[in-house]
Amino acid sequence: MKRQSLLATLSAVTVMTLGGVGYAAHRRSKSRNPYYTGPVTENFDGLQFHGVDQPPDKALGDMLRWKREKSGIPWPASFPSPFTDTPPERVDGMRISFIGHASYLFQVARRNILVDPVFAPRASPFSMAGPKRVNPPGIAFDDLPPIDVVLITHNHYDHLDGPTVSRLWQAHQPLIVAPLGNDTILRSFDDTMHVETRDWGQSIDLGGGLVVHMTPANHWSARGLNDKRMALWCSYVLTSPSGIHYHSGDTGLGDGGIFRQARDRFGPPRLATLPIGAYEPRWFMKAQHMNPADAVIAAKLLGADQMLGHHWGTFRLTDEGIEQPAEALLAACEAEGIDPARFVPLRPGQVWSA
Repeated sequence: MKRQSLLATLSAVTVMTLGGVGYAAHRRSKSRNPYYTGPVTENFDGLQFHGVDQPPDKALGDMLRWKREKSGIPWPASFPSPFTDTPPERVDGMRISFIGHASYLFQVARRNILVDPVFAPRASPFSMAGPKRVNPPGIAFDDLPPIDVVLITHNHYDHLDGPTVSRLWQAHQPLIVAPLGNDTILRSFDDTMHVETRDWGQSIDLGGGLVVHMTPANHWSARGLNDKRMALWCSYVLTSPSGIHYHSGDTGLGDGGIFRQARDRFGPPRLATLPIGAYEPRWFMKAQHMNPADAVIAAKLLGADQMLGHHWGTFRLTDEGIEQPAEALLAACEAEGIDPARFVPLRPGQVWSA
């Protein structure tokens, strides 16, 4: 009984962090969405959001099976990056700086945009439990340039760090952009925040020829045990004088349709920032997290010129070893005849510019 209780506790931490893959029953008696009350649409049924081919939710038994198998490769307590960055105040072209995990600073068209900024020591709702970062942010918070925009892809704790966004709001007063329902979560940390929410297919003009477009992702959302898929998740496309930039939040490859559609609508991107980690075991993670081979396929479907890989090497969320994503990405590029210099697995503080 004690072991079963421990496994259930670990599963709950995973749900609220990744957040796992949730529980199929999802406390179906829950009949009210605490975040969003908009009209029924093709991706919102009045209670939950869903994709075109939304996979069935995993059951609690699947979560417990994963935890019981204990097939993961241990991570080191520290994995320092050889890079650090102190960005310029503004750039005219395109400069991408990796903060760590899924957090970026995009500098383009003289705008400074943070994506999924997480500066917390843990990707978790708990201060003493959950995945702990093994390297510091590649940009120190106090070294950030003036921040104009914050983009949030979804509400999992490794992407939506409420205290960090609140701190950014107090320091920089940026425009905060998020998918439907996430404004309620963000304003729970600071009710003065200015949050603009959009649905898939909608856009916001940021000025200076820069427009951010919200596009679908094969993923889901949850902050706890009873709010599965009650806030929307997304990827983004930025169109600017410096070119097209496709940024995926967390996503599975699926049938590749979301990447084909992005290319059909916007054209081949100059740059694609794609996740390459948090993918093992595949039987559990495939629907919502790409592995490096999937990311290479996605890049080819997009027709991207340059790719940068993230979502690895900072927070241990799944079973693969800390350096496996980078090693597997190299093998996948070689198998597909792609120059590895075109798809770089970024370390915190590393910079790409054009």
